[in-house]
Amino acid sequence: MKNKARILLTFMLTMSIALTGCSMEKKDAQLANEYLTDSLAESSTTDEANAEKSIVVMKDLFEPELEESVSNESAASDNANEAVSIERDQCVEIVFFGDSQIAHGRDDGTDIPSLLAQRVPNSICYNLAIGGTTASLEKSTSEINPENMKSLSFVGMVNCLLGKSDREDTLSGYQNILSTMNSIDTANVDYFIIEYGANDFFNEVPLDNSLYDADQYHSYYNALKSGIDALKNACPDATIILMTPFYGIYVDSSDNTYIGDSFIVSNGIGTLGDYASKVQYLADEMGLIYFDGMFATKCDLYLDTANQYLFDNLHLTLTGRQIFSRLLAHYINFQEHNEPYAYLETDFIKIAEFDPEEYYRYDEGQMKEYFPESWEKYIKGEFPLAQPSDEALSWGD
Repeated sequence: MKNKARILLTFMLTMSIALTGCSMEKKDAQLANEYLTDSLAESSTTDEANAEKSIVVMKDLFEPELEESVSNESAASDNANEAVSIERDQCVEIVFFGDSQIAHGRDDGTDIPSLLAQRVPNSICYNLAIGGTTASLEKSTSEINPENMKSLSFVGMVNCLLGKSDREDTLSGYQNILSTMNSIDTANVDYFIIEYGANDFFNEVPLDNSLYDADQYHSYYNALKSGIDALKNACPDATIILMTPFYGIYVDSSDNTYIGDSFIVSNGIGTLGDYASKVQYLADEMGLIYFDGMFATKCDLYLDTANQYLFDNLHLTLTGRQIFSRLLAHYINFQEHNEPYAYLETDFIKIAEFDPEEYYRYDEGQMKEYFPESWEKYIKGEFPLAQPSDEALSWGD
């Protein structure tokens, strides 16, 4: 991969970022859950969210279940099959780990990996996401020896991919995922994209290890770090993009009363926003590319737009997935020299104005003024996905 571009992108993102999944087994005593309709409570307004800053601790929260079919046929995704017709050394190979935010839409090709592949030239996306999974090792799993581990968590899936755990046994109930994993040659992977957090939150997984924890796999931060360390050691040339969990809304299912959002509702350990902050910290600490789905730095996903982005107050709608795949594609297209950095830095999407067929174009005059390095290459036609207009070419020096 292009190490210089990767280092440059990580540095620029570090300087520019402002600090600021998923079906689960239902429990008996839910005080609040995520309401399974497109509508939000009438009281769910931006003003209310801004006014209510106190933390609401709710125990036994659960995520709404997604009806996602799990094929037992040994068939990899269409994107993976395309690798047959494209020379491997010409492909941009991208492996996704995650929960249902990444898995959702896989059956009809509208999952984020499939949508991303449409925006990154010559790319092959492998979707290893499984709904309901966590970054951390499941509480019911005490086995931490990879040879004996059978876990669908991020830690477990990394061990399966790297041959440290028995993937055939672990994924025996997910033959489509197993087939996809079997088609991956880790030596050819260019990008790993990782998204977990919602299920860790709902399972009340500790944010960090305590001083007395014997392993690194049963807390959110440490499990992510352990899995990423393993990927970096096995695939040192691959770029890793670490995504936050996505912003969501919580309402009382009995009367649709607004309770709070990802910054207000706590599981007793922290809010989902706290889990997202751990992602941001870890990405900075490990020199990874950080992708925000929580803090509205790239789009207007918040309380007043949630019913357009989220179909059950938690999971992304098709439009939501289209928006985030476009934003995510900028990071890879910059590193692959398909687009200038100005596109990555300036694309902010408002869902009311979003057109899924539109390709983002940054104002050429502003690029020339504010992004001179991008402009110099842009005006020479060096970016396949961003060619200068005839007017810009006529400007001269």
